Amino acid sequence: MPSFDTVLEPNLVEVRNAVDQTSKEIGTRFDFKGSSAKVELKEKELTVWADSDFQIGQVLDILIAKLTKRSVDIRFLDRSAKIEKIGGDKVKQLITVKNGIDSDTAKKIQTFVKQSKLKVQAAIQGDVVRVTGAKRDDLQAAMALIRKEIADAPLSFTNFRD
Repeated sequence: MPSFDTVLEPNLVEVRNAVDQTSKEIGTRFDFKGSSAKVELKEKELTVWADSDFQIGQVLDILIAKLTKRSVDIRFLDRSAKIEKIGGDKVKQLITVKNGIDSDTAKKIQTFVKQSKLKVQAAIQGDVVRVTGAKRDDLQAAMALIRKEIADAPLSFTNFRD
């Protein structure tokens, strides 16, 4: 039976490369000379350090530009954490890199597929949503529906089987 998986996976190698390029640019730019601005990547968390809120914004602009050049969708970044003050008039912000479909989005995908009246079924399997159907055309229609309805997450489709 034909099927495909809906996943949310960033290319972590390209994220690491973008962070490295951002660090290099921070080191060479004149407006960051003598500041403590830096970006660190641990597992799937980015930490941005700077002297002020304005500098954090500048570092994030550089990081977003580097991610975009490396074809990494910036919707993978969850910037909902507040900028927090640390000792010595320094600030930091924690940014998480989304990986895997959260349960709310998975339930949304499942309900959209069920309501679409297509002859396909969607099953949540951990952080992946597997869609199965009898015809390949129905699966392609389901892909188009999921892309249209879930626009806030950079979903991709893998493991397509006939």
